Amino acid sequence: MRFGTDGVRGVANAALTPEYALALGRATARVFATQVVVGRDTRRSCDLLEAAFVAGVCAEGSDAVLLGVIPTPAVAMYSQRDACAGAVISASHNGFADNGIKIFAPGGLKLHDDTLVQLENAVAEVLAGVEPSTAPTGPAVGVVKLVSNAAEEFARHVVDAIQHRSQLGALPLTGRTVVLDCAHGASYQVAGEVFSALGAEVVLLSSAPNGTNINEGCGSTHPEALQAAVREHRAMMGLAFDGDADRVLAVDDHGELVDGDQLLALLAVDLQASGDLAQDTVVVTVMSNLGFLKAMEANNITVVVTPVGDRFVLEALAEGDFVLGGEQSGHIVIKPTSSTGDGVLAGAHVALLVAQAGQPLSQLAGSSMQRFPQILTNIAVPQPMPDIADRIAAQIEHSESQLGGAGRVLVRPSGTEALVRVMVEAMDLALAEEVSARLADAVRVAVSSA
Repeated sequence: MRFGTDGVRGVANAALTPEYALALGRATARVFATQVVVGRDTRRSCDLLEAAFVAGVCAEGSDAVLLGVIPTPAVAMYSQRDACAGAVISASHNGFADNGIKIFAPGGLKLHDDTLVQLENAVAEVLAGVEPSTAPTGPAVGVVKLVSNAAEEFARHVVDAIQHRSQLGALPLTGRTVVLDCAHGASYQVAGEVFSALGAEVVLLSSAPNGTNINEGCGSTHPEALQAAVREHRAMMGLAFDGDADRVLAVDDHGELVDGDQLLALLAVDLQASGDLAQDTVVVTVMSNLGFLKAMEANNITVVVTPVGDRFVLEALAEGDFVLGGEQSGHIVIKPTSSTGDGVLAGAHVALLVAQAGQPLSQLAGSSMQRFPQILTNIAVPQPMPDIADRIAAQIEHSESQLGGAGRVLVRPSGTEALVRVMVEAMDLALAEEVSARLADAVRVAVSSA
């Protein structure tokens, strides 16, 4: 296996085996030579992969600190606090049969390319049977440590950050109902605790994991039940998390979706108004809606655009010393509270923003930006096609010419799945659909002739 944009991922016990997990545990300890904090989501296969990974860490003489079921940003928090490596056993928004392992460098940081290569080489050495000159024995062997209150500690971390910004006291959400869809995933213990501590009346959905129901018809990829519940309970808003809670999508008081672009637009303007938007800059990816870019321009906010993937957003944030960035998919990073995408933190920030504005989220989101029609088509491919844009360069150039300056085209391979993604934006929906269909056909022809 090779690292994608967010670690390794595949069908547990098939593509992603315990043997590989053990090798990755050993490699992680070799590369970073620190203790490793380990968190996980609620998949049945997490027991298998966590045990193997932790055995690898201890075999190299490092200690493994088990945080239990906990959101990905909580692992980053511990990694940052304790200046040690971190690992998350999760496949995020994928179905329960899949699993994955993502690694944080000490400080809660995503891995740079050179570190990725080091880690891959170390895994290859372990799998090839290359052993250290002196294997740890006796007291030099690593041990496993358990943190029993990790979820509570992370919840307190988020609550403290929101209360610090609150102009409405310690319970800014008092008298307001918030519906939370936890996707039967890593946020099921944390999200409700955070919003209750802020004073909200909380309605929990999909918060009873059984090992096989993570993301099943729920969470950020299936928000229909959340939309219905917001309407039923006449809630202020709803929030949907994915399996590891590093992303969030919102539902307004009318039960309509509010995506990551709109959330980022609201947060950017709010942070700018309080003087907390460093250098009046926000970082997004090429997938962000053109309407977002125009809204930021109207508010004199600079936008830094990166390739798709939260790793690239995080790198740009670090390089520019910026504090806010994210993706349309709902990965939102708010520094310094979090060093990675944090769905619970971002959702709580937005809830506070709505409460303090005294206006419904539907009104705030509607005025935050004017969305351009955007058509996203996913085409399955039998094997990775990193050069797909070059293969259909003529068709892309023709489409861009047809759109003029009032639209965009993006053709790229997925970093985590066997897909090619085609994105087309235009002021006119019919034109966007026409261009998208033509480019999708061009991709299929290129795939069939590859």
